[in-house]
Amino acid sequence: MEPQTSDAVTLLDEKHLERAVVLAWTARERGDHPFGSLLLTPDGTVLEANNTVVTGSDPTGHAESNLVRLAGKLDRATLTGSTLYTSTEPCAMCAGAIYWSGIGRVVFALSEADLGTLVAEEEGVPPLNLPCREVFARGGRPIVVDGPVDLASATDVHRGFWD
Repeated sequence: MEPQTSDAVTLLDEKHLERAVVLAWTARERGDHPFGSLLLTPDGTVLEANNTVVTGSDPTGHAESNLVRLAGKLDRATLTGSTLYTSTEPCAMCAGAIYWSGIGRVVFALSEADLGTLVAEEEGVPPLNLPCREVFARGGRPIVVDGPVDLASATDVHRGFWD
């Protein structure tokens, strides 16, 4: 099923994306990879997560995967009505987790293609170039995807980190 695009990124969406970038800076300052995410539920509840790959010694400790784990206690209807905001486009692994969680909308700032211009490899492994829309398109439920959203801060958090 092809992911839908709402083409309606609001100022509130941008505010949540900026918060995701702050979470990415928190991860970076702690020694983790600079990625952050948050989930906004229909009732206004916000869950936040950032990357813990290094400090958690867990290659699956991406911000979005950590957020999906936190959101696992929520019921399906709540997840379907929720929006996941993330500083950088979800990778294939995280897109799979988002798909299986039931989250209904994803909004991201920096695209995986633009991240690829900043990261040649991570510990000798080249990036997996697979946009989240392609992952979601293989599923059987609709997920609205809005992004990339042009935020300079989403690029800035990566500058100098991957060198």
